[in-house]
Amino acid sequence: MSTNTIRIGRYELTSRLIVGTGKYPSMEVMQAAHAASGAQMVTVAIRRINLDNADGRTLLDYIDRERYLILPNTAGCYSAKDAVLTAQLARELLGTDLIKLEVIGDAQTLHPDTRETLAAAEQLVGDGFTVLPYVGDDPIACKQLEELGCAAVMPLAAPIGSGLGVCNPYSIAIIKERAKVPVIVDAGVGTASDATIAMEIGVDALLMNTGIARARDPVLMAEAMKHAVIAGREAFLAGRMEKRLYADASSPMRDLISAQRL
Repeated sequence: MSTNTIRIGRYELTSRLIVGTGKYPSMEVMQAAHAASGAQMVTVAIRRINLDNADGRTLLDYIDRERYLILPNTAGCYSAKDAVLTAQLARELLGTDLIKLEVIGDAQTLHPDTRETLAAAEQLVGDGFTVLPYVGDDPIACKQLEELGCAAVMPLAAPIGSGLGVCNPYSIAIIKERAKVPVIVDAGVGTASDATIAMEIGVDALLMNTGIARARDPVLMAEAMKHAVIAGREAFLAGRMEKRLYADASSPMRDLISAQRL
């Protein structure tokens, strides 16, 4: 995998930011935010696409399929059975094998149901889908999903839509250290510093929606997130300096003495 690209199954992207399509004040703002983000992949909740709009247009009409890969998701599903059916409908509707698998276990926290997620992932992988599962920040569950054949794992940073940032960077770091597939942090990123922190851990990409869509200026925030992801990735690749308890002068005395002798 090149440092400048991310490969998810058979798909290769140069942007490490994936954005969502919900909660925007208007479709036009959503389109402008997508453009400002530099993203090449956008996720769409299949169960929330209204096919009965009075003007005959749906959310899909506002996404340029020549510019963006659509990553359909199974948001709103509470069982493996419902998630698999939703994925199959998405494949028929959009003609894609990509699916972001979400099986929710709790309506208040929106945390995933790991057992149902594993069951759905096994069936979808066997059915030829490129599966990107949303999962808790659990190294064991992430490894199990990888072993089932998922193309990536998507541990949460914090509850969906919370904006709390990376609540457990140590679990995310362990997941990344052990994974042989891309690790994409999903859910909880609220602002640019959160995005940078996540990328500095070494994850391969971020997916975010609410942090952009609910900002006072979604378009400006989308651009900020683009730069934050790039900065965090470059900082990770550069390797941060070692932390020290005491000061270490930028101009050590030995250098000053050498200069005086000259």
